Amino acid sequence: MTFMPDSPQIARALAERNYTQPTPVQKAVLADDAVGRDLLVSAQTGSGKTVAYGLAFATDLLGGAERFGRSGKPLALIVAPTRELAIQVQRELTWFYQYCGARVVSCVGGMDPRREQRELADGAHIVVGTPGRLCDHLRRNRLDLSELKAIVLDEADEMLNLGFREDMEFLLEATPQERRTLLFSATLPRGIVALAKQYQKDAFRVEVLGDESGHADIEYRAIRVAAHDSEHAVVNILRFYEAPSTIVFCNTRHAVRHLQAALLERGFLVVALSGELTQNERTTALQSLRDGRARVCVATDVAARGIDLPNLGLVIHAELPNDPEVMQHRSGRTGRAGRKGISVLLVPNSRRRRVEMFFKQAGVNAVWAAAPQADEIRKLDQQRMMQDELFTDAPTDEDLALARTLLAEKSAEAIAAALARLYRARLPSPEDIIDPGSDRGVRFRDERNDRPYARDRESPAGDDTAPRETGKRASFRRPMEGGSVWFKASVGRRKNAEARWLLPMICRRGGIAKGDIGAIKIYDTVTEFEISGKVADTFATKVQAPDAEENIRIEPLPQGPQGGSAPSTRDERSAPAKRPDKKADKPHFKKRQQEHKAAVESRERDDKPNKKPDFKKGDFKRQKFKKSKKEKHRHQP
Repeated sequence: MTFMPDSPQIARALAERNYTQPTPVQKAVLADDAVGRDLLVSAQTGSGKTVAYGLAFATDLLGGAERFGRSGKPLALIVAPTRELAIQVQRELTWFYQYCGARVVSCVGGMDPRREQRELADGAHIVVGTPGRLCDHLRRNRLDLSELKAIVLDEADEMLNLGFREDMEFLLEATPQERRTLLFSATLPRGIVALAKQYQKDAFRVEVLGDESGHADIEYRAIRVAAHDSEHAVVNILRFYEAPSTIVFCNTRHAVRHLQAALLERGFLVVALSGELTQNERTTALQSLRDGRARVCVATDVAARGIDLPNLGLVIHAELPNDPEVMQHRSGRTGRAGRKGISVLLVPNSRRRRVEMFFKQAGVNAVWAAAPQADEIRKLDQQRMMQDELFTDAPTDEDLALARTLLAEKSAEAIAAALARLYRARLPSPEDIIDPGSDRGVRFRDERNDRPYARDRESPAGDDTAPRETGKRASFRRPMEGGSVWFKASVGRRKNAEARWLLPMICRRGGIAKGDIGAIKIYDTVTEFEISGKVADTFATKVQAPDAEENIRIEPLPQGPQGGSAPSTRDERSAPAKRPDKKADKPHFKKRQQEHKAAVESRERDDKPNKKPDFKKGDFKRQKFKKSKKEKHRHQP
């Protein structure tokens, strides 16, 4: 089935936008049973709903004519939950009815109401707005709905969640009784069903879910991360995919500000969207994404409603959503209009079951994997560099002249090295991340509190003899093949040494795997770690030269760890000598200890546990004090 609208002007607009095949929801509203009736549509975001209701009420608005007449009182009203969605709908309907002469006006919060008043006074065929601003214009008699032929409630479930039920009812009651009511919602909770029964007549139900929805073009990926590695995982995912545009979702405004600052510091082109921004700031941020001045948008759920970016290929859930519907709304920002998209969820181990339940309820098949590693990103950088426009574009005469000058003064290898440095300088550096779900877990110790913790608490499949952590302070290590050898690194707590970046550094410097590393002990100025005996010789050879970037020396530790096999709670070498207990050497203290011991033994023999030890001197003083106190009170007048 191809698009066959009655209006040739609409068909022309659709053809220019390459709309050749209708989506399932668009096909449903064009069915014979849906013509002229109220519609209750359940479809996910990104499924082409705007074009769907544009097609649905086109005949009602045009009345058989090819073009609209002079603008006056609005013929259609579209109500959207957020400013971004309302502006997006206005933009979509503007190109949809561009050859029909339609005038589409928006009325949203955060914009100048006097300008909107002038636009409404000049006349409009279609009005799009948010509930609060539309009700305000209606109460002030700026908006006349007496000639309305169709009203659309877009994302009605979200408007209920945001507390707009009274405003929706107020708008519906202000419209003529013979108008068409089109209700679009991703889900159909009880509130939506009750609203439909009250304000719709003989509604035609359209349900587009599952694989037939707009989410068929979205690839879901669940990334295992440690709770403290989420920010680093976002960095590596952005670097790995290099999407033209990306949205990173957080749950709070504070989290948005923090993540935006962190990404800006690393060199990403980032903008933020949250409820605390004005409408002009939001518009500027979105325009930066559209024209390429920014490539990453960090946003909250409400602020990102209705965002439709043409090149948005990646959505990252930096913080997990609260329910499957929110997950689908977030992911629906990508994979639109037949384009492919990727939705990535960062999942700590403690939230894995919850996310699996989300996928099951949403009918999504997700791919579980580890976060991209720094080595993988560097290899991709090399491939991308060879395909960069620096090499693919034809050089100019000026470029060739400069190249000959450089070759005359520098070697080809020096020029290539300088080019590689310049290319890497414009890219944010990837982060070293440990996969918490790997089969071979490595344990670390923080010498400040002598508490071991594991990156991975899962044992390899089928290994019944693998040790397991049985308590908060359980201390065990997997036996190392061929024994172990201790090494020392010239970095400690004073230089912010942490196991999460020490482990990848040790693996990279020595060319070994994570499973070849045993215990790691972090002291004030040095770090000692255990290496498997089978790779110790190779490791010692590779780490002899200090690393130019990290400036950390690694050398063998022949005498073994400082505190023997069990790590100490502090640096033994710098611990002060223990002060002698001078009190224990005093004769009267020893005598009191002996008297107390004898009293306890006597009490046990007499089986009288409540009898107190007899301290004659203390008791005498206590009794004397009490007696004198009584005598004092007795002689008072």
